[in-house]
Amino acid sequence: MNILIAGDFAPVARLAKMMEGKRFPEVFPKGLRDVIKSADYSFVNFESPVVEEGYKPIPKCGPNLKCPAEAAEAVMYAGFTGVTLANNHILDYGADGLRRTVECCRNQGLDVVGVGENIADAGNILYLDKNGDTLAVINCCEHEFSIATDTAAGANPLNPVRQFYQIQEAKAHADHVLVIVHGGHEHFQLPSPRMVETYRFFIDAGADVVVNHHQHCYSGYEVYNGKPIFYGLGNFCFDEESLRNCFWNQGYMVALDFSDEAASFTLYPYSQCNETASVGLLHGEDLKEFEKELGALNHIISDQALLNERFRSYYEKCSEGELSILEPYGGHVTRKLYSLGLLPSFIKGRKLASLLNHIGCESHRDKMLFALNHKNKYGM
Repeated sequence: MNILIAGDFAPVARLAKMMEGKRFPEVFPKGLRDVIKSADYSFVNFESPVVEEGYKPIPKCGPNLKCPAEAAEAVMYAGFTGVTLANNHILDYGADGLRRTVECCRNQGLDVVGVGENIADAGNILYLDKNGDTLAVINCCEHEFSIATDTAAGANPLNPVRQFYQIQEAKAHADHVLVIVHGGHEHFQLPSPRMVETYRFFIDAGADVVVNHHQHCYSGYEVYNGKPIFYGLGNFCFDEESLRNCFWNQGYMVALDFSDEAASFTLYPYSQCNETASVGLLHGEDLKEFEKELGALNHIISDQALLNERFRSYYEKCSEGELSILEPYGGHVTRKLYSLGLLPSFIKGRKLASLLNHIGCESHRDKMLFALNHKNKYGM
């Protein structure tokens, strides 16, 4: 059995009009389609919900993505057989947007995994068969604004306890188990130590392969206890007008072969949404340069001390920006003045200790999350 996985598909900006005009051959050239169609099953992360007139965006930070119904047809045209929907944007237009997305994808004959009408439904495992060989697909995402609850539609949440039981269930009914996660630090090309620990745990729990996307840039991979973990595929087809010829515009698809006891793999690097809103496989010097950079990332991932050092440096650079949202400076100008050290910090002393306690302690964090979610939902 051969499976191909691709990263984030968000037909926004130039792509939106191309979807509406069904200009699919311009976006997905034949060489790319041939690779995708060569797999028995293939999945792409459908990053933005299908939105119809009258759908309302949910309150959140960050953009509310949306796409036309033709985007599902484009996925089918490209050669994919399924979509992963557990991501941080699938609920951007509420349950209506989620349900319409599922409907459009299924109308195109696409398999769907990672979402549901409630948390139990969202955690359902997708089983795929090829000549009696069965693959189980588990799809989940980090907690942002898209997570299903006991009573509300949404995405399957990343929770190592839940995934442990899902993997055990999958192993009892399938020959192979694939876990696809949507998570990681945006615009940073390395997995956090927490991600490494969690994804290795999934392998220890019985998964045969773990694949990650979300960061809007590709990351490296490792083979852990004989089984591959891919820490970031990058954007598959995601247009952003302000970003050209940079990390945003490259990624790779991974083709998995489950013929042997351990899955083997082939990578297909590509460039996307640069001068033209399209996806094209890399060749020649561009491919060599990509492989060189990917090798450098793999080296860092293989050295735990070096990875920890890189992340400590990254977190130190981000610290003031992360803390600024807790300061009483809501405007752009005041936040800029704060970042320059021209305004004082109010996070100190007992206030700092209280924040550490409420965020660091599991029980306090549970209460804080409930209170914040309740306020966001009801505006109390």
